[in-house]
Amino acid sequence: MEMRWFLSKIQDDFRGGKINLEKTQRLLEKLDIRCSYIHVKQIFKTSDYPVVLSLENHCSTAQQEVMADNLQATFGESLLSDMLDDFPDTLPSPEALKFKILVKNKKIGTLKETRERKGSDKRGDNQDKETGVKKLPGVMLFKKKKTRKLKIALALSDLVIYTKAEKFKSFQHSRLYQQFNENNSIGETQARKLSKLRVHEFIFHTRKFITRIYPKATRADSSNFNPQEFWNIGCQMVALNFQTPGLPMDLQNGKFLDNGGSGYILKPHFLRESKSYFNPSNIKEGMPITLTIRLISGIQLPLTHSSSNKGDSLVIIEVFGVPNDQMKQQTRVIKKNAFSPRWNETFTFIIHVPELALIRFVVESQGLIAGNEFLGQYTLPLLCMNKGYRRIPLFSRMGESLEPASLFVYVWYVR
Repeated sequence: MEMRWFLSKIQDDFRGGKINLEKTQRLLEKLDIRCSYIHVKQIFKTSDYPVVLSLENHCSTAQQEVMADNLQATFGESLLSDMLDDFPDTLPSPEALKFKILVKNKKIGTLKETRERKGSDKRGDNQDKETGVKKLPGVMLFKKKKTRKLKIALALSDLVIYTKAEKFKSFQHSRLYQQFNENNSIGETQARKLSKLRVHEFIFHTRKFITRIYPKATRADSSNFNPQEFWNIGCQMVALNFQTPGLPMDLQNGKFLDNGGSGYILKPHFLRESKSYFNPSNIKEGMPITLTIRLISGIQLPLTHSSSNKGDSLVIIEVFGVPNDQMKQQTRVIKKNAFSPRWNETFTFIIHVPELALIRFVVESQGLIAGNEFLGQYTLPLLCMNKGYRRIPLFSRMGESLEPASLFVYVWYVR
């Protein structure tokens, strides 16, 4: 089965309620890390689809057993602790995993061995998992990287079913040896390089395996990269710092408005089909859309920091998607009317891959000295836009609704 879905709100994010199990061994030696304040019904309040709990695990085996006990006690039957009978060697669809919580962590052995151990006492049973770089035969040109052994408690390992964390080595290694339930995490720098040099292999990889992209270590300020470039090649999980507002988070929130805000979106057919030779940087075929937006007016736009309705307002319409589709157009500036400006301007965009395109409306107040001031924005997938006269709601930089602030537009597109 191909990995057919984009996933939202990954890592330790229970759709609003956060649980962080990353502690050092020293601090956890005698600490009970209960998480019973999380109610299962609240986890699935927004969506019925599965939640992935990714553990950054640096605990001793004794504390890993405590983690396993608490996870089972807290989540009960919602915690997936055994493979589904209908999916012994393929990944289930999100539909088959409704109301389930999946643990993502290192794992010992196979799913069959996990099932055989079901019901047995696993306390004190653990194994070493070697990580690092092994010595290769031949001349030693560089200093050997030390290998370290990570001890994994069998009780926690057996809670990992379809989301086993496995270090990415190469696309060739994955094709030959990687199991269907093993997921890779790739740093943004390496992923960006691979997406340029080996794009077809990368897309083929994301068809078979869940692939997560995470920020580079130098982002000490919790800044974010643009997730669009990795959605373009089919990566299912794009890890962002949700606490940092800005363009990347606007794209994230806009992307997952699709499919009822469920957190799962079916990938376009060209990112799922094995015979597809899609390359986001070199579009040869397709059915482009001609998008026409008439921006008519603004309705009760947010006040500027000067709390004046006499600001000079403008709107920028941006398109995010494959490189050839990325563009932006801007209205003229309406002087001394930031409350209910009227533009009546028409903009046309030719979009070659509409399945991946996001449209972003940004409202600003012009500033000649300090620069333009952000007033509000709204981002949504192109194919979620309805034709005709529409009201576009506006959201703040932090993602909060600015109701009743909005834009009044007329939308039309043909393919």
